[in-house]
Amino acid sequence: MVIDKIENYRLYSTLTKRMAKGFEFITNTDLVTIEPGKYQIDNDDVFAIVQEYDTKEEQDCVLEGHHKYIDIQYVIQGVELMGFTPLTDQVSVEENLEKDYTFYEGDTSMLRVEEGMFTLFFPEDLHRPGVKAGKISKVKKVVVKVKI
Repeated sequence: MVIDKIENYRLYSTLTKRMAKGFEFITNTDLVTIEPGKYQIDNDDVFAIVQEYDTKEEQDCVLEGHHKYIDIQYVIQGVELMGFTPLTDQVSVEENLEKDYTFYEGDTSMLRVEEGMFTLFFPEDLHRPGVKAGKISKVKKVVVKVKI
């Protein structure tokens, strides 16, 4: 799990060629004006999902993990808390391997992610995005899915 400012993306873009393509999309796209939706970057190997939503109470946000993809979650506008915990022996409550997600029960440590910051969540990292940071915030975010 990584949390950092987008100015430091080059520290991570060299991890894999696919990761570099994901950061290239983030840094070379006008994300302020881009519409919500799915954007192909490199077929199913790298794609982006642009989202807009209001943050919620922690209990209304799901703890999730992925098996085939790394998440680059970049906050374009707004602020949210993202819960994090390493994958250990948490109880899964729903799994869809075709759509690459598993939902879990469990506690997390909260990370404050503001405009211009990103997180990297690897398959060993469970995360609970979309949690309000004190008050409800309108968030615009891009989640780039990078196939392992």
